[in-house]
Amino acid sequence: MPELPDIVAYVEALDPRIIGQPLERVRLASPFLLRTIQPTIADVEGRTVREVRRIGKRIAVGVDGELWLVLHLMIAGRLHWRPPKVRLAGRQNLAAFDFPDGSLTLTEAGTKRRASLHILAGDEGLRSVDPGGIDVLTADLDGFRGALAAENHTLKRALTDPRLLSGIGNAYSDEILHAAQLSPLAQTQKLKPAEWDRLFTATHRTLELWIDHLRADAGKGFPEKVTAFRDDMAVHGRYGKPCPVCGEKVLRIRYADNETNYCARCQTGGKVLADRGLSRLLGSDWPRTLEELEALHRK
Repeated sequence: MPELPDIVAYVEALDPRIIGQPLERVRLASPFLLRTIQPTIADVEGRTVREVRRIGKRIAVGVDGELWLVLHLMIAGRLHWRPPKVRLAGRQNLAAFDFPDGSLTLTEAGTKRRASLHILAGDEGLRSVDPGGIDVLTADLDGFRGALAAENHTLKRALTDPRLLSGIGNAYSDEILHAAQLSPLAQTQKLKPAEWDRLFTATHRTLELWIDHLRADAGKGFPEKVTAFRDDMAVHGRYGKPCPVCGEKVLRIRYADNETNYCARCQTGGKVLADRGLSRLLGSDWPRTLEELEALHRK
């Protein structure tokens, strides 16, 4: 799922392309993409774009008359800048937003249609799709700590809760926690002051690092390599590969359709965190340390 750095890259690429330009037409290949009835598509067509902003993991395009088109890409949605009035062909193409100099198209891989488009009116309409999390790039340490520690959750859950923090998901939370040298299962209300400092610093540095990285990748072009799995990430999507800091193999916790990646040597003092499925299966045989895990692999 595109997260804060990816959405920032999209917004920055859209700004010079569509601000001040009329939205000539909205074409939907999938009627299920549009999740609102009023205002209508006809209400936004022909209006000039005045602003593009990020709302969590959503992209909001504001046009004249205080109307907004809000795109949520979910897991597999991606944006592309194509020639004007490009033909929508293939099952992955869901929509095109036509401008004089090009068409912004939305694709979604796979068979599940989770991406969405809302057409909303005014600030009140925007608030209806804003989960309410703070902007971590502008928050100070006290505000950051206050948001995460209001209730006692694991760091992984707290970092990815859109009601607490805006725009962080599975991928960058793994990277943040590795940079902070903190366990994904550490409890927010049990962190020490030094750990809060590390987490706050790691959050800022990790997000800013990847924003800069994505800017460099796109250059003056449009971001076409938006993915949650990158070769130069430290731990996310790197199960079984060496940690770039200590060389130990990256481990994982699997749950539902997601997994958390972490380095036991760097983040948990060598403790192997329980994988819900396998730990139930192995019971008392589940390895608690890296040494026990290594011994299990040798059997």
